[in-house]
Amino acid sequence: MGKCSLKESFIQIHKGEVFIYNMHISPYEKGNIFNKDPLRPRKLLVHRYEINKIVGKIDQKGYTLVPLQIYFKGSLVKVEFALAKGKKLYDKRADIAKKDTRREAEREFKVSNLY
Repeated sequence: MGKCSLKESFIQIHKGEVFIYNMHISPYEKGNIFNKDPLRPRKLLVHRYEINKIVGKIDQKGYTLVPLQIYFKGSLVKVEFALAKGKKLYDKRADIAKKDTRREAEREFKVSNLY
């Protein structure tokens, strides 16, 4: 039915296998009581040499695998993922400050338009 969400999902390699966690796939509406858990971990099929290459890059400090999009190719469902590096603390502070100033400006604009 095309109802899935990648929000807050992540990918980990466990014992040489690639799994995606927290990806929500809505259960089939016309299904029965035997529907699976929508948030269960799902195994991704990846070639061994690709897994070895990814593990080598993940071993560097601060890197993780993040799913970008899901698409259909024929009868297969594919997940496109990328190697990403987490933000540093000072980057997070700068983003929070930008959000606060933008929020204040929007609040003042809304108040000034009321009169």
